[in-house]
Amino acid sequence: MAETNLDPVAKKDEKIVEKSLRPQSLAEFIGQQKLKDQLDIFLRAAKSRGDVLDHILFYGPPGLGKTTLAYLMAKEMGANIKITSGPALTRAGDLAAILSGLKQGDFLFIDEVHRLNKLVEESLYSAMEDFALDIVLGKGPSAKTIRLKLQKFTIIGATTRVGMISGPMRDRFGYVQQLDFYEDDNLSEIIERTADVLHCRIDKEAAGEIAKRSRGTPRIANRLLRRVRDYAQINNDGLITLKEAVSALKMLGVDEMGLSSADRKYLDIVKIQYGGGPVGVENLAAALTEDVGTITEVYEPYLMKRGLIKRTPKGRVTT
Repeated sequence: MAETNLDPVAKKDEKIVEKSLRPQSLAEFIGQQKLKDQLDIFLRAAKSRGDVLDHILFYGPPGLGKTTLAYLMAKEMGANIKITSGPALTRAGDLAAILSGLKQGDFLFIDEVHRLNKLVEESLYSAMEDFALDIVLGKGPSAKTIRLKLQKFTIIGATTRVGMISGPMRDRFGYVQQLDFYEDDNLSEIIERTADVLHCRIDKEAAGEIAKRSRGTPRIANRLLRRVRDYAQINNDGLITLKEAVSALKMLGVDEMGLSSADRKYLDIVKIQYGGGPVGVENLAAALTEDVGTITEVYEPYLMKRGLIKRTPKGRVTT
């Protein structure tokens, strides 16, 4: 279920629903236990020192909770958080306007940090290290540089493509951690919690079936639950049983492995049109009418996790 298949209005609605389903504390955050334990120590240590948290970089496939963790960390520190994204910061002035408005201990969350403009990224270096921003006034020989002092703050960067972040940028994060796909039991717990928030009834077996088909991703689990809820509302007075879950997921085209019709088309192209590969990602993107980023960030991580494809120097091959 590729996220790019959603139109802009649907994406906006999706974000509103996701926000309403977010846990209210780090303790309520389900899954990623090793990461949670580490963050809990860092948060408690920073609070006991009365210091700001080091800059943090989260990376991994979309939908695993990077944004939610940023919100929860700011809440745990009793601080405000501002949200932006790499593509939104097109000029150094955009960055200066945001950073100058941050108060002591505030958080700035930068999604898609790998897509920062090079000039903006370079301006961020001194801001992250020295909490100061060098601003150039004027042009040519008469140009002057002034240094704007900033309050101490924490940047949380999120990316699906950590390899595209430059070495100097990556080195300025004090903590770099990968978020991995979730286990089915964690997803079942998330689904049951979401069902409770949405005031819908669900059997444990049904929650387990939805979890099994959610590609290890909470965002997809919650999305599937809402569609199964709609199906059960019409066909079983709102009660989600295993039977309703299986029927609804079949209707949605999500199979037992969590593969969507787009995933199956991907595999068919490699297996049938290219004899199992190798095939270049550009050719796959053209055949699927998707951009290369969607192929590498949305489709392939899960297919690789399930051992269905491999990336080789010559291209993609099926296993």
